[in-house]
Amino acid sequence: MLAAILSLAGPTLGAGEASLFREADPAGYILFGRNVEHRAQLKALTDSLRDLHGRDDLAILIDQEGGRVARLRPPIWPAFPANEAFDRLYQLAPASAIQAARWNARAIALTLAEVGITVDCLPMLDVRQPGASDIVGDRALGAEPMQVSALGRAQLEGLASGGVVGVVKHIPGHGRALVDSHKELPFVDASEEELAIDLEPFERLADAPMGMTSHIVYRAWDTELPASQSPTIIRDIIRGRIGFDGFLMSDDIGMEALYGDIAVRAAACLSAGCDVALHCSGVFEETVRIAQAVAGLSDKAQARLARAMAARVSDDAGMSLAEAIDTRDQLLALA
Repeated sequence: MLAAILSLAGPTLGAGEASLFREADPAGYILFGRNVEHRAQLKALTDSLRDLHGRDDLAILIDQEGGRVARLRPPIWPAFPANEAFDRLYQLAPASAIQAARWNARAIALTLAEVGITVDCLPMLDVRQPGASDIVGDRALGAEPMQVSALGRAQLEGLASGGVVGVVKHIPGHGRALVDSHKELPFVDASEEELAIDLEPFERLADAPMGMTSHIVYRAWDTELPASQSPTIIRDIIRGRIGFDGFLMSDDIGMEALYGDIAVRAAACLSAGCDVALHCSGVFEETVRIAQAVAGLSDKAQARLARAMAARVSDDAGMSLAEAIDTRDQLLALA
């Protein structure tokens, strides 16, 4: 199994992609808006990926946070609120906000599971900081670590109840970045004491099944390398201080925060300690280079992946999609 999560160019699996994916056998796939047309098409696409590998528990990822980050959109799929809605409610009624976040995540999971998607890149545990880049902004669950932890835990539980694995991101915290890591490499100069605020939600949710690193240089820990490519940060901070032993993926290696050829970027993330490199462009030529350059998934990483995929505890007797959305909306109306 290839130590990479790969992506597709369009709404169907191309012949060249099918041949490459069958031979490379990646750890999973990530889908984007370019891969989505309607329910029947999307279910056929995810079924074709599962059939390609004969793996019912294949990790098929998507970014379905709500708000501005949503790959499945109306009118075909429901609109989901940005995390800021739960932050606002938490200021008035913390218990209600936690319930709203849980039912919202269950509703998201039910929409994803229906079309064969098994992993959602949620919750976002980045603690919002004043003056930081808007790339976090309304996607954050708040500016207080305990609150972010509580709402993030509710989202993980809600996703699992709908049969979907959650991914905590962006370890060890994107909340202080002054620039967008999609466009350039951020540097964070906060002290180790200040960074304890950013680490707290990840420490509290260290038992999460999957996690995603950030492409940010934290000078308190490593003056040169971003977290995704820093052996020091992955070993000492993510695996060590935070205690995260789940399946660890890099953020998208196509982002402009990283330098060099795409295969070199992938290799650097794996060498630093990520279980897999995440590649999102869907550009076939890039995918070929990664498949040729990246090694197989380690035994430890395979065990982490299997444990993560087994964490789905789909509660078929729980709230339906309509019930979960209605309950969420009643709670959010309190704010």
